[in-house]
Amino acid sequence: MEIAIALVALTVGVCVVSALCDRLRWPTPLVLVVVGAAVSLVPVVPEFSLGPELVLNGLLPPLLYATTARASLVDFNRNKTATLLLSVVLVVLTTLVVGWTTSWLLPGVALAACMALGAVVAPPDAVAASAIGQRLGLPRRVATLLEEESLLNDATALIALAAATSALTSELSPLHIGGEFVLAVVGAVLIGGVVAAVLALVRTRIRNPVLDTAVSFVAPYLAFLPAEALHVSGVLSVVVAGLALAHVSPKVQTAASRVAEALNWRTVAFLLENAVFLLIGLQFPLLVRGAADSGFGGGRILLVCAGVLVATVAARFAFVFAVAGILTAVPPWRRKAWPGAVSVLVSWAGMRGVVTLAAAQLIPEDVPGRDVLLLAAFAVVVGTLLVQGLSLPWVVRRVGLPAPDPAQDALQAAALGDAASAAGLRRLDELLTGDEPRHVVGQLRKRSKSRSHAAWERLGRPEADVSTPSAVYTRLRLEMLAAERAVVVEARDRGTAEPEVLQRALADVDFEEALLDRLDDLEPLAADRRLGGASDGGCAHLRTAGTRDDATARWGGPPTECAECVAVGATWVHLRTCLACGHTGCCDSSELRHSRAHFAGTAHPAIVSAEPGEAWRWCWVDEELG
Repeated sequence: MEIAIALVALTVGVCVVSALCDRLRWPTPLVLVVVGAAVSLVPVVPEFSLGPELVLNGLLPPLLYATTARASLVDFNRNKTATLLLSVVLVVLTTLVVGWTTSWLLPGVALAACMALGAVVAPPDAVAASAIGQRLGLPRRVATLLEEESLLNDATALIALAAATSALTSELSPLHIGGEFVLAVVGAVLIGGVVAAVLALVRTRIRNPVLDTAVSFVAPYLAFLPAEALHVSGVLSVVVAGLALAHVSPKVQTAASRVAEALNWRTVAFLLENAVFLLIGLQFPLLVRGAADSGFGGGRILLVCAGVLVATVAARFAFVFAVAGILTAVPPWRRKAWPGAVSVLVSWAGMRGVVTLAAAQLIPEDVPGRDVLLLAAFAVVVGTLLVQGLSLPWVVRRVGLPAPDPAQDALQAAALGDAASAAGLRRLDELLTGDEPRHVVGQLRKRSKSRSHAAWERLGRPEADVSTPSAVYTRLRLEMLAAERAVVVEARDRGTAEPEVLQRALADVDFEEALLDRLDDLEPLAADRRLGGASDGGCAHLRTAGTRDDATARWGGPPTECAECVAVGATWVHLRTCLACGHTGCCDSSELRHSRAHFAGTAHPAIVSAEPGEAWRWCWVDEELG
């Protein structure tokens, strides 16, 4: 009963605090740590010890697997040099720096035990990096690098911790430690790859979304447990399996399975990630009491905690800026160098998390000063979360790197949607035999084009200025579906239909509502902010066509109406200006599509958006953005 009450209280607490933070726009991980520490001081709340078995074997595998689902194997390969430097070399360096610092501040404690503490605090946490990075809107390059680093550095840190604890009872040579590291990495990659290959093969034969999601729930443990049993890195095995399965998912899973898995894993990740930060705070009184009974004075304990925190942060700063300097100084590596702003953010965003606290519990209990080492690890976790986490928004603003631009994302999505729609229509033409009903073919073509047009509509003026066709369709269809749902619910309440029939009818309504194209929320564009930035790629037309400023200089400001639509009494959605002659016509979402008709009649290849705040261009010939 006590366990059930604790689980319910933990879940309710996480949901309440997260909802409050969402409403007030507070950083949820930081607030949960503070709430956990405050709750732990309440007399009726029992002491809670965060055992390594629970975290490292229970929570860590699914947390890592959930993070890999959001990662990209392509990005991982693109950033492999930086990722390996941060997740391997930096972890080793931090272990040594913190170990020597602790040994100097805490005389009488074995150097190997101090090195064990260094290994414990060395890796930034995947959950902290992901949660805080998403909340603060870190630049995408920085957020991606932090997540990829934190996926691998736990493996390096746990291997270093195992070597340090072994050194407490036996002598280990650097060659022996290096051999163990290589064996752990190679073994983990092989096991993770085999598990991914087997599960991918199994998934090709599963068409039930519920069963497929259940398989995904055991996937991290299928990779983790065999690796740990063979004394290789279970953490790395989970990462390899998760990245590989996410990469092949579109080929081996049904669409329904991917949707169901994504939704269920979002729920699991939400509960586990936030519960982890609450559990960190609950450790506070137990660790303080243990350190107070260690025999060291309070001043010495505070000095050790502060020294370890400073050494941890300083080692990261020194390494990141040193690597950036080396990359900049060597010409072949210069293109991979980090700008100064990126170096600052990567250095300052190294928050530690629950893995640090759990790994600290692996330090042998008979080590003198163990309680002080545990409290120092807690100080690093809370210090980096509170000090760095709270100041990170200010640092982001100071360095001046732009956050991910939802308008730019929408522009890329529109271009990608165009390419996908064109591929679908080409495939339709290949499949047609001439025997298909004409209205069915027409519906297929209309649906494909309408999805593509809806994406472009999101790039135009706000909906308050113009109601786009997809917006009107969505609004009216939602009202219709609400009326349909009311009839089904009324039939259920009256008992006039069988439960199975009612469930299917309600599911049909819900499914269509979920599939409706909805307008994305875009940040308002400042008056001097442009939507452009897309690459001209290999399109010669865009490279020579000029820009919106050029068009304005030649023909004046863009018209606010489509003259051809006005002449015939038609309406338009958005306007596009030809960069060859200045003609302004309506877009493909408009009824008469005068911009496309102008291209068909003149072969002028490039247009620019005539909408306020936009400067993106499009080549009709190459179907490319600029």
